Amino acid sequence: MGFIFLSFLFVSIIFVHPVEGEALVIKCPKWSSSVKFTWYRMDTHKRIPAEEEGSRIFSIQKFLWFLPTSREDSGNYTCVTRFVQVHSYKPGGCFPIRTHYPNETGRGKVTCPTIDNYENATVVQWYKDCKPLQGQRYLKKGKYLYIENPRREDDGYYTCQFIYTHKGNVFNVSATRIFISDVKHSPLPPQIIFPKNNDVVEVELGAALSLKCQARLGIKKQPLAAVTWDPVKLMVPTLSISFDGHDQVYYKETTLNITEVKKEDLQSNFTCIALNEMYNTRVTVTLQLKVQSEGVLPNALLITGSLVLLGAIAVSVILYQSFRVDIVLLYREIFQPQSVKDDGKTYDAYVIYPKNHISEANFVEYFVYQVMPDILENKCGYKLCIYGRDIYPGEDAASAIEKRIQKSRRLIILLTHQLINSKEDAYDQHIALYNALIQNDTKVILLEMETIGTYGKLQESLRFIIKQQGTIKWKEEHTVHPQSPNSKFWKQVRYHMPLTHRVSHSANTR
Repeated sequence: MGFIFLSFLFVSIIFVHPVEGEALVIKCPKWSSSVKFTWYRMDTHKRIPAEEEGSRIFSIQKFLWFLPTSREDSGNYTCVTRFVQVHSYKPGGCFPIRTHYPNETGRGKVTCPTIDNYENATVVQWYKDCKPLQGQRYLKKGKYLYIENPRREDDGYYTCQFIYTHKGNVFNVSATRIFISDVKHSPLPPQIIFPKNNDVVEVELGAALSLKCQARLGIKKQPLAAVTWDPVKLMVPTLSISFDGHDQVYYKETTLNITEVKKEDLQSNFTCIALNEMYNTRVTVTLQLKVQSEGVLPNALLITGSLVLLGAIAVSVILYQSFRVDIVLLYREIFQPQSVKDDGKTYDAYVIYPKNHISEANFVEYFVYQVMPDILENKCGYKLCIYGRDIYPGEDAASAIEKRIQKSRRLIILLTHQLINSKEDAYDQHIALYNALIQNDTKVILLEMETIGTYGKLQESLRFIIKQQGTIKWKEEHTVHPQSPNSKFWKQVRYHMPLTHRVSHSANTR
């Protein structure tokens, strides 16, 4: 039995683990009634057609169908304003242990996940922790499982297995979620996450050392739980913290601080002990002297270090000129400077792109609605204003565009042959260039999505901006991994973007 991994990005992240060989129906969340749903497989750039006779993968409106799933389905899929990643797991094992459907808590009712996507589906079996459920305390009704008087031992992973019939073909489907009772806590067998038993730690005599030990102890905070090191004599008192991890799993972490490593410590065993009301477990760590290179004199090290330092200083200016973008972005990532000035702006950038007047989707629209929000909003923390997404039906278009541009810190213009050869000047482009050149109010970032050439057909204002600052060129190889904010293209875009009002992977100077 294998598993398929899916993640829904942009607005939220949802992870789904359907089993290989079972049916799978994915629903694309709907933004407005005017949205036309079109599904694509991103690695092949092929559109997924509507249902045809004998087709295994097809789309019907906002649903994407796999009848059934297969290992060859691994890949990325996109639907208008949502992104889906499919990855198949190797066969073997039980139902997925790490589930990402919302938890059910307290009331004794567990809902079968995703079953509403499958018309007339029928639940045939429920499992708890991969074992079939039996007993009078469990009532199965429709898509629900009712647990009579839920208690601590009812906490765990519940899997519903149901049957779905499509055009006479019968498919199995299963989905898993966690149930947590109203009981204040539930112990689990103590498990030390790190270090591993018999780990060897390299040390230097006379140096300080910190050893961390983290253990999983149960669900919700435990009244009797401890993580400690043995021995603790002649050492700084241990530091202990507790926290709830994924699915309210309770962890405890302890740090053993040795102020000065001595020879006798190399012959000692350091044992981390984790215990709760069930029982205890332990792992042992030993110290080993770090291997030193023989025949290297201190003076030689000092001379070598001095030469390296002088060489680094000598070439620092050249390196900065050659790798300015990378250096600046690295500085921002380390020190995370943030804009604290209240400039009255709402958006970090307003996006201007050639509007497609035909119904067929093109790469520019996919780039604007999928790739840019994924990189700049989800991964870098910026807020974009995109026509067709952030200007709402019923608004006066001209007035709305002017207000959004005035509320934006940057203007991003996508240069394409369609934009250059268009006989009509887009209103948002006209207002944007007026703000940038006449009022000197907003900085412009030009993204050359296609090779333009001599720029002779561009209007004079755009040619002036290109002469002043150039363009950021999108190349064919960028389409291989367009979702990486650390590609050369996206680094240059991030370099020209403003500082964010939150901690993010990128920010820029005003």
